[in-house]
Amino acid sequence: MFERKSFQHHYEGAMEPFKIIGNVYYVGCFSASSHLIDTGDGLILIDTGYADTLHLLINSIYQLGFSPYDIKKIIHTHKHGDHTGATAALVHLTGAETYIGEKDAESAKEYFEPDVLLKDGDVVQLGNTEIRVLETPGHTIGTISLFFETAEKGKIYRVGTFGGAGANTLAKGRFDYPDCREGYRASLARLREETVDVFIGNHVWNNDTEAKAKILKETGENPFIDDELWCMFLNFCEKRLDDLIEKEEEQI
Repeated sequence: MFERKSFQHHYEGAMEPFKIIGNVYYVGCFSASSHLIDTGDGLILIDTGYADTLHLLINSIYQLGFSPYDIKKIIHTHKHGDHTGATAALVHLTGAETYIGEKDAESAKEYFEPDVLLKDGDVVQLGNTEIRVLETPGHTIGTISLFFETAEKGKIYRVGTFGGAGANTLAKGRFDYPDCREGYRASLARLREETVDVFIGNHVWNNDTEAKAKILKETGENPFIDDELWCMFLNFCEKRLDDLIEKEEEQI
């Protein structure tokens, strides 16, 4: 569980797009996730992926019957290029408004020019969707996590994503900011207080996107609906940090 794949070229990791639940769709690839929300009054895109997978993103949006020209807002979970690399080109194409956590905004200008800087407790609203923003620093100082509701078959589900689960920037010599480990632990504690029925990862290995998509397609049962997976993943993230620290201490 929570294993990852790697490719020589990011664009080799194309995935078939699909509906996750309600108005939420997967349009990313193996190397970096992107999620599309159909608000009824335009589309919201969460993360754009790498620059060299832009064509896969656009193709996935068209495959699902949507048009990238209907993207009104692009929300970024954090500043890294695997989540922001395709943004400038996509904005040039669509004119979409861009959002990012305010503490990541300056660094993100390497990839795109942010329009709206998000703070803790902000709400991004479009059509039938309201996305609540939680500041969850650690992976980067400006990482944000996102929560919103979707409906399917008469039931309401709460969707959530941890905007920066990666441990690579928690290793010594790679810190995004001095107190990142303490910030990461505090963010995990805060995120555990959130109720999440449907966990969407910003990488496919966060929530086993590929395996769940296959089950959904073949059986019609939706394994993305799982109110235990959220905390399971957060516990995995904390143990991974503990293991990283232990390994570093052994090397001293």
